[in-house]
Amino acid sequence: QHRRKEDEAVVSTQSTGHKHIKHIFKGGIIHSISLSELQVLHNGLLGVSHEGTILFVCEDEGDTSKLNSFLKEFEVSETDFKQLLVQLSSTQFLIPGFIDTHIHAPQYRFTGTGTDLPLLKWLEKYTFPSESKCKDPEFARDLFQKVVRRTLKNGTTTALYYSTLHYDASLILAQFCTHYGQRAFVGKCNMDSNSPDYYIESTEDSIRDTRKIVKSIQELHNPKVQPIITPRFAGSCTFKLMQELAKIANEEERKLLIQTHISENLDEVKWIGSLFPQCSSYSDIYDQCGLLTDRTVMAHAIYLSDEEIELFKQRNTAISHCPTSNFTLNSGVLCVRKILSKGIKLGLGTDVSGGPPPSMLHAIRDAIIASSTKYFEDPQNKPLLFHEAFYLATLGGAGTINMEGKLGNFQQGKFFDALLIDTKTEGSPFDVFDGDNLNDIFQKFIFLGDDRNIASVWVQGEKVIPIAAP
Repeated sequence: QHRRKEDEAVVSTQSTGHKHIKHIFKGGIIHSISLSELQVLHNGLLGVSHEGTILFVCEDEGDTSKLNSFLKEFEVSETDFKQLLVQLSSTQFLIPGFIDTHIHAPQYRFTGTGTDLPLLKWLEKYTFPSESKCKDPEFARDLFQKVVRRTLKNGTTTALYYSTLHYDASLILAQFCTHYGQRAFVGKCNMDSNSPDYYIESTEDSIRDTRKIVKSIQELHNPKVQPIITPRFAGSCTFKLMQELAKIANEEERKLLIQTHISENLDEVKWIGSLFPQCSSYSDIYDQCGLLTDRTVMAHAIYLSDEEIELFKQRNTAISHCPTSNFTLNSGVLCVRKILSKGIKLGLGTDVSGGPPPSMLHAIRDAIIASSTKYFEDPQNKPLLFHEAFYLATLGGAGTINMEGKLGNFQQGKFFDALLIDTKTEGSPFDVFDGDNLNDIFQKFIFLGDDRNIASVWVQGEKVIPIAAP
C-alpha cells in the first residue's frame, strides 16, 4: 500500500511540469557525511531538479521557515508543493544508491556455483570457459540484460563492470546499462598472455579493440555510461600491452579510469613475481607500466606490503574491498583499518561471481565480519561499525572513482542516485516493532534486508526501478 501511494505521488509530480523542481521527498532520509558520521533525518525534506540534482536537503523540525525559503527561492506555489510532494510513510526511508566498485558482468552466468577451487584453478575451470561464450552476441545479450536488471533491483546505481575480451559483448553491456538507466563504467578485458587458446587475444588486437570500445561507448552520448581501461591482471597481460593501455587512458581529454586486480591470492602473488622478476613488487609492475594512478581502482589488495601501501598512498590509487569473494575463494582477508589509517581511497565490491550475491548488502555485511577476524588477530584493528561499512558502499565508493563531489550522499548539488527502502513491503525478510526508531529500522535493513525492501531506485533523478513496461 505504501509503495502504491508513493508511486502515485511520483506520477502526479511528473504531470505538474514545474520549471525547477521534479520531486520533493518528505520523510526519513539517511546518508553518510563521512566515515564516522551518519546523518539521520527523521522528517527530512529533499528537493530534486529536472536535471536529477539535489536542490536542497534539510530536517523539517516543525519550523516551516526553511521550507518556505526553499519554496520561495524555486517559485513553488502551495498548489505546486502538494503535487510535487512525495510523502514517505513511517516505515520508508531514502538512502543513496550503492556503488559496486568491482563486478564481473559475464560471471553472473554461473554465480552461486563453482566455489570449490582457489582463484587460479577457479579461473581455468569455470571463469574462462563461461566468459568465452560471450563471443556469441545473443548469449551476451541474454546474460547482460539479466545482470543489469538484477544489480539495479539490488540497489546498485553505479557499477564498475568487467566485460569479456570481446568488443561486441562489451558494447552490448554498455548499451544495456544505457537502456535500463544504470550509471556504469564498462571495461573490455585485456588478455594477451597466459590465457587459454580459446580465450586470448593478440597484443595488437587488444589495443585496437580497446580504442574501438572506448570510442563506441563514448558515441552512445550517455554521460552516465563511460569506458574504463581494464587489463584483467598482470598475469594475463604482457608488459607492452599494459604500457599501451596506460597510454590510451591518458590520451583522452577527460582521462579514463583504470581497473584491475592485485594481490588477491598468495599463489597468484608468487606467480606474478616470477613473471616480472625485473619489478620489485606486484604494485611496481603496474607502476612501471603507468597503470598505478589516481584514477585506478585495484581490486582485493589483500597482501600488499607496507612499501606497496605507501606507493598506493603516493599515487592516490583506490582499493575495491571484496570481502565476500575473498571468503568464498579462500583468498584471505584485507585489513581495512590499516588501509583506512593510511588515507587510501576504499570502496566495496561484490566481485560477482567470486562473490556469489549481486548485492552490495552482502558486501557490507561481509566487510563487517572480515574486519572482525582482523580484530581477533590484533585488537588494535577495530571491527567496522555498520555505518562505516555503509559509508564504504556509498560515499567511499564514490571516492574511489573521484566522484565524491557528485555521488555518494544527499548533499546539495549532487546527483539524486537513491533507493526508497520499504520495511513493510510484502514478504519483507525482517519485522519492525512498536518502539523501533528510524535508526533501529535502518540497522535492521543493513543486516537483514534484501531486494524485496528496495521499492524504488533512481539514477540521476530518473526512476529505474520498478522497471517501466516496454
